[in-house]
Amino acid sequence: MSEAMSDRAIHDRATGEGTDERAKGRLYGVGLGPGDPSLMTLRAVEVIAEADVIAYHSARHGRSIARSIAERHLRADHIEEPLVYPVTTGTTDHPGGYQGAMEEFYEESAARLAVHLDAGRTVAVLAEGDPLFYGSYMHMHKRLADRYETEVVPGVTSVSAAAARLQTPLVEGEEVLTILPGTLPQEELTARLAATDSAVVMKLGRTFPAVREALAGSGRLAEARYVERATMAGERTGHLADVDPGSVPYFSVAVVPSRVGNPGARPSGPGEVVVVGTGPAGPLWLTPETRRALADAEVLVGYTTYLDRVPVRPGQVRHGSDNKVESERAEFALDLARRGKRVAVVSGGDPGVFAMATAVLEVAGQDAYKEVPVRVLPGVTAANAAAAAAGAPLGHDYATLSLSDRLKPWEVIAERLRAAASADLVLALYNPGSRSRTWQVARAKELLLELRPPQTPVVVARDVGGPEQSVRILTLATLEPDEVDMRTLLLIGSSQTQVTARADGTTVTWTPRRYPEA
Repeated sequence: MSEAMSDRAIHDRATGEGTDERAKGRLYGVGLGPGDPSLMTLRAVEVIAEADVIAYHSARHGRSIARSIAERHLRADHIEEPLVYPVTTGTTDHPGGYQGAMEEFYEESAARLAVHLDAGRTVAVLAEGDPLFYGSYMHMHKRLADRYETEVVPGVTSVSAAAARLQTPLVEGEEVLTILPGTLPQEELTARLAATDSAVVMKLGRTFPAVREALAGSGRLAEARYVERATMAGERTGHLADVDPGSVPYFSVAVVPSRVGNPGARPSGPGEVVVVGTGPAGPLWLTPETRRALADAEVLVGYTTYLDRVPVRPGQVRHGSDNKVESERAEFALDLARRGKRVAVVSGGDPGVFAMATAVLEVAGQDAYKEVPVRVLPGVTAANAAAAAAGAPLGHDYATLSLSDRLKPWEVIAERLRAAASADLVLALYNPGSRSRTWQVARAKELLLELRPPQTPVVVARDVGGPEQSVRILTLATLEPDEVDMRTLLLIGSSQTQVTARADGTTVTWTPRRYPEA
């Protein structure tokens, strides 16, 4: 050691820190891998060999899986610290309940290890799998790592071991892997399983029935595999649907593997058409159910702009087309389904609001397609998205109208505008203008000013959810028709709609749910 004092030594002498203490010990979180001792890393073996104290968690029966994995590397002179859980299920008479009992246990365990560390001993806390992956070591880490030198030795996780024992890829290319605890509520599990490509569900045991139902509800049960005690004695693998729920231990996982190169992973059966809404912008607006339908489809059909919002998946075929051929697009999709293909017709917003659902169902009513199954899945509508961005202008009764006169005469539009305005409804106006339709907004403004005061709030929402989002709150009098295009949606307030300035400098608009006479 250099004769010159280190900065730390100078600091300790100046402050009095460290002068009355022996050198503190070092804390290790040691990942042991999934169970087979031969899968321990060299670093894990080195740390155990050098440690003074070996700590490990166990149930009340005293047997520790972590200790059994590392047993061949333990020495007679190792100080062993079994950290025995006071409870292993949610049942306890502790005044703080299960969580209170566990918090108290972790605090006491950390205090026991701190005594060794303060005495200068090296402490290795053994952990199955990886120490910071659903492991008990992390509770020691959070309580001790800021006070002692610490090293975490990573280990092979049960997820990797399960995939290896199944000899199947978990994810490939752009696929997404989701890891879930089986203790989540069943509906949450179902939604997350539906929205992902591949998945691993941990902590089965008593949660297995709910996990199985979630896999079935998300349409993933046929793909799901089961792995029990991977790399350990008593290992078992198979199709999850065939597993007896009463035979499932805690140390087991459900695996929904990669679909790439596995055509049997997608649902089998007759062809069908599913009409899905992507919301007003893209992936952030997709529902889990819509994500699942898009992943299950063999063929995607839609307006090219909307198809571009859907991630490309290996093995899927995409047919993009112009936005003015809705009937032809619907017939094409139904014809593919009639020949056995699973087809998703992709629509923007909600497919049932001025979008593709009507076109598909109209064509599906023909004799040639009456036997083809058709489903419609909802999406976030442009009106709801615009309203949320502006506040809550649709908080009371409202009417939704399209200003496009391509499929209905302007006289009908004008009559409906007058009726809705006379009824004092908030108006959500879709398709207000385009390059070929430039006068409709001005005509609608003139008509509404006959029935609404000039100060009526108007929301001009453009590209909501997209990179060019713009949401402005104007009045009916100051609305500039030339600034409205096909990507814009207009919300016209009622007599009760309010505009409020917020403390942060923003402005919001909202329509009360209670009418004055109520």
